[in-house]
Amino acid sequence: MSPTFRGVVRQGRGWVPLIGVAALLGSLATLALPTVLGRAVDSIVAGGASDHWFVAACVLIAVGVLSGLVDSYADAACAAGGTAWLRRRLVGQVLAAGPHGTRGLDTGDLVSRVSGSAVDAGQAAPVSVTAVATVLPPAGSLVLLAVIDPWLAAAFLVGVVGVLVVLAAFSRRTTEISQAYAVTQGRIAALLTESLTGIRTIAAAGTVQRERDRILQPLPELHRQGVRTWQALARSGAQAAVIGPLVLVSVLAAGGLLLSEGRITAGELFAAGQYAILGAGLGSLTGVLGELARARAGSRRADEIAGLEPLRYGALDPEPGPGRLDLVGVTVDGDDGPLLADVNLSLPGGTTVAVVGSSGAGKSVLAALVARLRDPDRGRVLLDGVPLPELSHHALRTAVGVAFERPALFGTTVAAAIGAGTTDPDRVVEAARATHAHDFVSRLPAGYDTPLNEAPLSGGEAQRLGLARAWHADRLLLLDDATSSLDTATEVQISSTLTARGDRSRLIVTHRAGTADRADLVVWLHSGRVRSVGMHRDLWLEEDYRRVFG
Repeated sequence: MSPTFRGVVRQGRGWVPLIGVAALLGSLATLALPTVLGRAVDSIVAGGASDHWFVAACVLIAVGVLSGLVDSYADAACAAGGTAWLRRRLVGQVLAAGPHGTRGLDTGDLVSRVSGSAVDAGQAAPVSVTAVATVLPPAGSLVLLAVIDPWLAAAFLVGVVGVLVVLAAFSRRTTEISQAYAVTQGRIAALLTESLTGIRTIAAAGTVQRERDRILQPLPELHRQGVRTWQALARSGAQAAVIGPLVLVSVLAAGGLLLSEGRITAGELFAAGQYAILGAGLGSLTGVLGELARARAGSRRADEIAGLEPLRYGALDPEPGPGRLDLVGVTVDGDDGPLLADVNLSLPGGTTVAVVGSSGAGKSVLAALVARLRDPDRGRVLLDGVPLPELSHHALRTAVGVAFERPALFGTTVAAAIGAGTTDPDRVVEAARATHAHDFVSRLPAGYDTPLNEAPLSGGEAQRLGLARAWHADRLLLLDDATSSLDTATEVQISSTLTARGDRSRLIVTHRAGTADRADLVVWLHSGRVRSVGMHRDLWLEEDYRRVFG
């Protein structure tokens, strides 16, 4: 059984007993009703009083209705709770794994698993109880028929075996089909998310029709899996529809012979007919098994996310210092060779260091290591003498701030997007002023309280908000090409602000010669290796270095 399936079932422990009790009471009432009605029939035939039997039947019907209502409510509440728990777990796992841990999964597919697959898997607890409860009336019918007469049980059993064979085949087919259907849905979601990310390019290139066809290319496969689902359901339903009446006919035929021989009463024959109908009702399990198959398929897809390896943190705080950075024998493997190979660097604290290199040189990989968005395959990265994996999550994220080329801004307001968790308005304004975002933010309709989704931001303005968000870092400010959309004058102003604050380090990945010139030190990467470290004006004497900047 899937670990996620078991986990969802455990989360339903508050509701599962209630569902089980309601289902049990409903099943007992269902099983007792034919016997009570049969006794009433016998009383009428014998000319005796039957009122008390009809009262008992009314009580059993009321118990059945009440149990059904409780069961429906508890099922919905249990499924909702299981889905919410699983979604929180999956979202937390995705965020904990980080960009490196989720690199093999498309964004759209991840969203599909967290949304659709979680809903299916969230049904695990109630549908498991329902599947067991649905078996109780037919099983009890077999026992009660045997009590009336063993021949009735034998006639019943012959037909029920056929129903069970149909259900077993249906369960196998449906689980496989549900899994394939969910996978195809995930592929479509992944393609759609990819296109939405580049929707401006698609519109500008006039390739809307071609892109639509590409996104919907898996649609025939989705249709095929859907048709297979309905075919399996229709086939099993038809088979159960044929076998069910045969069960009833065989029990009634056997019962008729026993009645003619005087071995059973008319009331017992009536009860036997009702129990035969309950046995034939095993065919209704196709719907329950379909839900169970979807829950199992959803759980398997969720397992892949739940199995992502999170980035582990230690419990240490960094030693006192201005952000000295050391990389010792750092190597990062790629599919076609090392992305970084045996990198050894010692960068003084409190300085501005530019990282330059041609495309594919390993600049962003180096930045990811320093920000600890991933760990090296070999070697160590240390901040003020402490290896990054040994730092606590709070210590690392307080010490290191990162701004990206295309920042993803989060928060209900502009202030929340800049604050990155801080509620101090003075710190928010200070960060905005330092990154020259205060002027345009002040011109927004509600200033810092403007809803983020209503703030019209250019690429450069979004980058400045990203810089402001990272500004709170205590020891190391990392800019991964985070000024590429800024005009030269604004970049010079921000660079001057960065240089003026010498109590922390600044590591700037850049393609601009002017930025490298304003840095205290330049790290020149080439094909994943450190080619040289020095001042920009000294490195500029080499033709290959000048070629890096075009």
